[in-house]
Amino acid sequence: MPSEPSTLTTNGMGNMDKIALIGFLLAATSFEAFGDAVVRMGIAPNSWLLRCALFAAGAALLFGYGLSINLAPMEFGRVVGLYIATLFIVWQTVNWIVFRSTPTMPILIGGAFIVIGGIIVTL
Repeated sequence: MPSEPSTLTTNGMGNMDKIALIGFLLAATSFEAFGDAVVRMGIAPNSWLLRCALFAAGAALLFGYGLSINLAPMEFGRVVGLYIATLFIVWQTVNWIVFRSTPTMPILIGGAFIVIGGIIVTL
């Protein structure tokens, strides 16, 4: 049975599909950004046990990224712009939370272009 026209956008996605897509994108970008951060943290320790544990945790998070992006309810090529924009925002947030690194003005300006470009590519 077709959906009501008011619940569809021009590309045919219903509201639930949009919510699911956003959930998958947020999960994938979070897994990717935190996985990268954990691997980066694993590079520094002198203890091989801690280093291996961090690398294993990072690998598990990065696997979560690959799994979640491939389970998304839409072909990745259609949402790659939105994914990159979301990734930039999540990556900067994780960088601030984990490493207490505040983005500089050039990063914020470049990031604005990334987000705008992601929106253009997606629409």
